[in-house]
Amino acid sequence: MSLISPACRGALQHWLDSLGALAGRSENTLEAYRGDATEFLSFMTLHHSERQGLAALERITASDMRAWMADQRNSEVGARSLARKLSAVKNFYRWLAEREGFEPTAVLSTRAPKFTKKLPRPLAEDAARAMIETVELQSSSDWVAARDVAVVTLLYGCGLRISEALSLTGSDAPLPDTLRISGKGGKERIVPVLPAARAAVDRYLHLCPHPQSPERALFRGVRGGPLNPGIIQSVVAKARMQLGLPATATPHAMRHSFATHLLSAGGDLRAIQELLGHASLSTTQTYTAVDTARLMEVYNRTHPKA
Repeated sequence: MSLISPACRGALQHWLDSLGALAGRSENTLEAYRGDATEFLSFMTLHHSERQGLAALERITASDMRAWMADQRNSEVGARSLARKLSAVKNFYRWLAEREGFEPTAVLSTRAPKFTKKLPRPLAEDAARAMIETVELQSSSDWVAARDVAVVTLLYGCGLRISEALSLTGSDAPLPDTLRISGKGGKERIVPVLPAARAAVDRYLHLCPHPQSPERALFRGVRGGPLNPGIIQSVVAKARMQLGLPATATPHAMRHSFATHLLSAGGDLRAIQELLGHASLSTTQTYTAVDTARLMEVYNRTHPKA
């Protein structure tokens, strides 16, 4: 039997539907929210020894919240993960309180645990180039190798997320001078396409044995279906090991590298924000910390008085 009452399940689904329709949250984000909120509601059922209907949710206290936080920490949930879970719970409660007309202060006033934000871990410029070259060596099939190079080149050359690169369709080929990309939350941005990226995609299209059509995925799997992102993640992992790069050298690190290398070359922070599709400049500003850290590392390693 489910630990969550039918009324709560219905409210939870209604909340997720509203996030998807009105806030444009991605499917991955919605599933993460669903898991976090479901886990919280299940805990409250066990904590109070009864299934929590909507009326019971209105009576959750600060003590209940502390009990849940303590349970999470005892389960070795890290501070960052717990902060994410609490954010999902607060989002749900804020929506539910507006809909049901109750006071959600006990939940919304719960403080998230402090944690140190991780800085992006980009690759050095020579490592980024070596990654693309080494990715090509991972397949004995010329067209598969060309496909993998084309995808990774788009991540580094255009700053795309892997989901954005794999969402391109035949209608986007041959690649124009600029691409209109729909990113997180449905936020659209215009991304310039470098000649190297266009050439890599053209080579893939020339070698690809599967016929292209405007509505089908541009990047295809071996059997002709849409390319699974796990394939690119696996290829990059193999190349990473051959190059002796750290575990942080992932497909997403190529996007980090795009931003960091632009900033190092004097790129404008606002322009980089637009190219990455960040909703907030504060997100893009993390790359300034990366650049400063890199400069200090060089200073400490090379300056005679360091």
